[in-house]
Amino acid sequence: MSTSPLALTLANQLLRPAFGSRRNPGRVFDRIVGETGVADGDRQFVDDFRALLGWWAEAGNLTPVGWQSAQVFVRRHLANRARVRGLIAEHPEIEREPIERPVFVVGLPRTATTVTHAVLSLAEQHRGPLLWELLTPGLEPTPRDRRKAVTAGRRMVQGTNLFTPRFRDIHAMAAEGPEECTFALPHALMPLSQARIPEYETWYRERDFVDDYRYLKQVFQVLQYGRPRRRWILKSPLHLGNLDALHTVFPDATLVWCHRDPITAVASFCSLIEHGMSVSTRPLDLHGIGATWFGLLSRAMRRGLAARAAIPGEAVVDAPYSLLADDPAKGAPRLYDAVGARWTDAEAARLAGAVARPKGTRPHRYDLARYGLTHAEVESAFADYNALRAEVDPG
Repeated sequence: MSTSPLALTLANQLLRPAFGSRRNPGRVFDRIVGETGVADGDRQFVDDFRALLGWWAEAGNLTPVGWQSAQVFVRRHLANRARVRGLIAEHPEIEREPIERPVFVVGLPRTATTVTHAVLSLAEQHRGPLLWELLTPGLEPTPRDRRKAVTAGRRMVQGTNLFTPRFRDIHAMAAEGPEECTFALPHALMPLSQARIPEYETWYRERDFVDDYRYLKQVFQVLQYGRPRRRWILKSPLHLGNLDALHTVFPDATLVWCHRDPITAVASFCSLIEHGMSVSTRPLDLHGIGATWFGLLSRAMRRGLAARAAIPGEAVVDAPYSLLADDPAKGAPRLYDAVGARWTDAEAARLAGAVARPKGTRPHRYDLARYGLTHAEVESAFADYNALRAEVDPG
């Protein structure tokens, strides 16, 4: 990835005059807050994002596009928070909306969480949050507002595909398709996929995430309010390190834990981070990507295994990679049965589309050594996980 796509080069040139604003992130943040507003009692929430933008501004090798992306990220979360909290203040009954028996698809990244989420979202009785909804959560929109929100989601996807064409080969997104609910979670690891922000990483490791998941629940309550109630099908590998907080807020949730060889998963995910980060950071430190995400993923797994020990066994469904990769027509009905859902001919008729690679995408190839990692150190760090994996996936 030594060269940038022409579109990215031009975008960096166009944004360079505004790049100097990162020397005063406090002023930039004040302008953003002036645009988004602040809900009553949300000062701490706002201050946390002020700190994040300040740390992001100091990230090494940040590009003009990277600095613009940081501002867009912060603005989106502040605007969505103000909207959600405002709607709840206006309609207090929103917080009485029951989010019953949600399914969370979790596991290391690159373990078939996306296809598992897509398959579980096929049922009419299920609801996977769509990307455009997560980017702008609100009440049922008017046809005009819906078109506007969908168009904004499409532009985000098109921009990603334009600036880093290979990203779509690894993780294809669609504005009107189900997507990771961490787009609505205030503090996930997503900023670290765009820049090296050591202060945020330290802050993240020390954080209690219960309040973040309470807010995530409010997002789903807003999206559900005034609409037919269906079982939520949610997904993100980034939940793995916070299963304790997730279970506290969603005590009746079912966890579908996807499994795959961690050597493959870590190598594949580092490749995804490389392609995604190339939009915001130049030049890239590939060994730095490996060290950062190897540490984050191994920590998330340790925390996930510890939390799993305290969660009732019947609330966890293990989904080996082979379940949907080898024979989806057999694996999908087993998955539905495991989460207490009914597999019908309607789901079967749409299964091929849910598991197929998007048209025009190319095979994804990756190498652990490219990121300065060895098989032996990954095997050692994930030894306890591999023991679990041997139990749930003897094959």
